[in-house]
Amino acid sequence: MERLALTVLVMLAGMAARADEYQVPRTSWGEPDLQGTWANDNEYATPLERPAEFEGKTLADITPEVLSEVRKQATERMIAQLPPGPRGPDTWWIENLDLSKRAQPWLIVDPPDGKIPALTPEAQARRAAPQRSSFQAGKFDSPKDFGPLDRCISRGLPGSMIPVMYGNVYGIFQSPGFVTITYEIIHEARVIPIDGGSHVGAAIQLHMGDARGHWEGDTLVVESTNFNPITVFRGATPSRLKLTERFKRVAEDKVAWSVTMDDPSTWTAPWTIAMPLSWEKQQSLPFECHEGNFGLRNILSAARANEAKEQQAKKQ
Repeated sequence: MERLALTVLVMLAGMAARADEYQVPRTSWGEPDLQGTWANDNEYATPLERPAEFEGKTLADITPEVLSEVRKQATERMIAQLPPGPRGPDTWWIENLDLSKRAQPWLIVDPPDGKIPALTPEAQARRAAPQRSSFQAGKFDSPKDFGPLDRCISRGLPGSMIPVMYGNVYGIFQSPGFVTITYEIIHEARVIPIDGGSHVGAAIQLHMGDARGHWEGDTLVVESTNFNPITVFRGATPSRLKLTERFKRVAEDKVAWSVTMDDPSTWTAPWTIAMPLSWEKQQSLPFECHEGNFGLRNILSAARANEAKEQQAKKQ
């Protein structure tokens, strides 16, 4: 799985020769050095699954010419997918993005068909699905009707590694025995022990899971379990979901990242997404989410105003 994800990434990013020749730098204590500030803004709005236009193809079939056309159309398609209604000028949504540098036409690298495996009967019965957000129509009766990002709680995993419209900046720091990853959005931090130790007890549930890491050659492998129901990915079972991430530096300015979702009570097979992280000159900025979260209040107050308007209309 690691080899598949890495091969696809370096091929689509046009850096296969560099990846084969690149010598990964080492920390002073001898571990592969992943440290730095990284970003993946350019992959914003990349479809999770293979689009219908590529039916019957795998990522290995995507030629440089096809990828070039995908890049040309990326911004136009992103704008077309924005929700209707008042949303401000289109330039608001794209001023911090350069989708012409997109590395791939979709994110799922396994299964090869680029599709999320089918939900199990158990998952269908509990209506497993992605978290709601303020981009979806209400009803918005209380803050609990919003997703955890809207509520400034967490983006969870792998959500925190999947880019949104801005703030897709990650800091990776290393010390003997630990790797720490910080996230600009929601200003969360994951402190990952690199000792191959066991996970915490089942009673402990964390928004970004309980992470344990180890090195496989030059690749950092991080396994996360013990997820919180509020932030668990796509309605998976919090106690059964296991995420396995892989980070490998493949060039001075690139880290190949992938994550495998494994929950036999939710999907009929594990599945993997992958994308590159690129060197970022700008440091992560403060993300004062709760302090400036007027959107939540405004959406709720607007919903109440609409209800009052409807009630008034009925009386007339």
